[in-house]
Amino acid sequence: MSRIIASAAIRGAHKVIQQAEDMLERAITERDEGFTFEFPDTAYYLPMIYGMTGFAVKTLGDMRVALGMAKELLHPEPEEHLWKPYLGEALDSGMATLFAEEVIMALRYINGLEPAVDPETGYIYNGFITDTVQRNLGIQLVDGTMPGFAAVIGAAPDGDTAVRIIRELQEKNILIFLSGHVNGNSVTKQLLRKGIELGWDTRIVPVGPDTEHTIYPLNWSVRASFIFGGRKGGDFKGHLKYTKDRVFAFALVLGELDDLKWSTGAGAINMGYPAVCDTDVPVIHPTGVCTYEEVDKEFDHSKIVQKAIEVRGLKIIVEKPPIPVAYGPAFEGERIRKEDMFIEFGGTRTLSFEWVRMREMEEIEDGKVIIVGNNWQERYEQGGQMPLGIVVDVAGRKMQKDFESVIERKIHSNINEAQGVWHMGQRDINWMRISHNAKKEGFTLEHLGIINAVMTHNRFRAIVDKVQVTIYTDEADVLSLQEEARKVYRERDQRTAGLVDEAVDIFYSCLLCQSFAPTHVCVISPERLGLCGAFNWLDCKAAYEIDPTGGNQPIPKGELIDARYGRYTGIDEYLRKASGGAVETLNLYTIMQNPMTSCGCFECIIAIVPEANGVMIVQRGHTGMTPVGMKFSTLAGSVGGGTQNPGFMGIGRNFIVSKKFLYGDGGIKRIVWMTKNLKESLEEAFGKRAAEEGVPDLLDKVADETICEDSERLLEFLTSVGHPALEMEPLL
Repeated sequence: MSRIIASAAIRGAHKVIQQAEDMLERAITERDEGFTFEFPDTAYYLPMIYGMTGFAVKTLGDMRVALGMAKELLHPEPEEHLWKPYLGEALDSGMATLFAEEVIMALRYINGLEPAVDPETGYIYNGFITDTVQRNLGIQLVDGTMPGFAAVIGAAPDGDTAVRIIRELQEKNILIFLSGHVNGNSVTKQLLRKGIELGWDTRIVPVGPDTEHTIYPLNWSVRASFIFGGRKGGDFKGHLKYTKDRVFAFALVLGELDDLKWSTGAGAINMGYPAVCDTDVPVIHPTGVCTYEEVDKEFDHSKIVQKAIEVRGLKIIVEKPPIPVAYGPAFEGERIRKEDMFIEFGGTRTLSFEWVRMREMEEIEDGKVIIVGNNWQERYEQGGQMPLGIVVDVAGRKMQKDFESVIERKIHSNINEAQGVWHMGQRDINWMRISHNAKKEGFTLEHLGIINAVMTHNRFRAIVDKVQVTIYTDEADVLSLQEEARKVYRERDQRTAGLVDEAVDIFYSCLLCQSFAPTHVCVISPERLGLCGAFNWLDCKAAYEIDPTGGNQPIPKGELIDARYGRYTGIDEYLRKASGGAVETLNLYTIMQNPMTSCGCFECIIAIVPEANGVMIVQRGHTGMTPVGMKFSTLAGSVGGGTQNPGFMGIGRNFIVSKKFLYGDGGIKRIVWMTKNLKESLEEAFGKRAAEEGVPDLLDKVADETICEDSERLLEFLTSVGHPALEMEPLL
């Protein structure tokens, strides 16, 4: 790093710390040192400061202490002859900058200035990235769907260039955070002017208009280390190593750099973020903090994304079907409003269904797409509404009937990943829209078939040798085939319902999250899905056939040690190896003794409520208080990271209505409190399970946040309704 750059970084740190101090003193004058603050929905206070120092900033007075820590990292600008040894001090100044920026953003929240609003367009920036969002993204971050993320800072030379850069990042499935500006212009504004849809659904997330807002993706990186890596506050070496080795991030810096960008960049370098700039900056080679160029340059904007990917060392495989629109997971969350819609199918508007059928090899022609219907081209060209039946016929030497439903569920992603095409629902309750823009680009019904033929091959190549897709557009055909499909749906459901843990000799592991939580091992059985909710036993069985060396491995159960708690010799043996010795034994059906570990992307958390002799369940995204005196975000900080925590456990929401749910602890009758959201979403299945246990009115006896949020009132409610947990054997 040249003396000029080091000086710029240190100057920038001095300026931003002074800015933070001035803002803080005004805030203390207007309020007082004891005024409390917390970023929305996080268990980690001011995450960067807490991660690096272990100091929990809770009040304005604490912010003064934190800025004191930042100032301790500062040094005066180096003398001319001392610039080479000064690199470490420049990086220290970078970390000091991040501390100050985090305090500035906290003060902006206190003053009602966050999330920021763009005065030109009225656009509301995302602001602080919550723990819930991070956990929602968990499975995508570990299964390769989202191989990395980019912090894009500044402004492109023009709007068209900005769109091309962002579209390329989307097509490579990169999560994009936008911040900063150049003379008031920014990539966010350039995209808005071009009518580009922004937000989490499209993976383009503007966090704020200023360089200081870059702290949001940076402290998001640190929270990955907390949430998935199990790191503790103050373990700065562990956090920095984790963000470098496991959070695959880079920065694209567009436009001229000033002192603040250099000082923020120096902080990012500490965390393993290389930066690629489109201006003539000096290339900074590895310093020991990283193993790749920390600052590089690329003037050709058509090459800058690929340059950044190469510098960071990301391995990205993009499998795109031959269709006239962009394609990738980044478009999966795209919404098509009625006014943007060219044509729609299903969704109570028309008859519609989708069905995957297993066929013999000689019965189908690989890659063939057939459209059956009278005058379908003319009707499609008119737009509006049409009936639609999608039948995907598959054949393969390793194909099994049980895999039909697994492949069928992927139709949703196959279609949704096409830009300008929207899909929701499955089976015979699906709903699809094609936008005017997609139609203008040349998207036709045939492309729906091409997408499913190509992507079924790509995603299930080990079990599928041939794929043929037939699309039906006449109402009589759709109605007739829909009835055939419904019979198959019912047969599948009956077959799946008969799958119980005792009926199989093999369970499966899911090791995908070990890329983030190295000691965590999910054990998935027919009656217990993965804690993220994304994988069930059949999914894992299919995944193993597809990739025998992948993240889903068979686990021979071995001998049954304890039927009540669900302990097997084979499971224990596998866990010791797969967790590197961190987990010795596992009981599948209890929360109290050696429960399953969690990575951090669980759908729900179960926690014991000792006073009520039962358990409570809170789902990810609930921000209110719970009867154990902790919000979801705080509870989650105790459960994740790949450790066993008796009395606390992460689960997938559908496990709640399994017969094996807390079987060793008394099952569903132990539930004394659930969020209203869970009660409503599981009402039918919960009622059925409760009736099987002899308490058909159990759900009415389970409290939620509308009844109480503390243990004292919970106990009063449970007593008044005669909840069965009060009469069960003690949990403790």
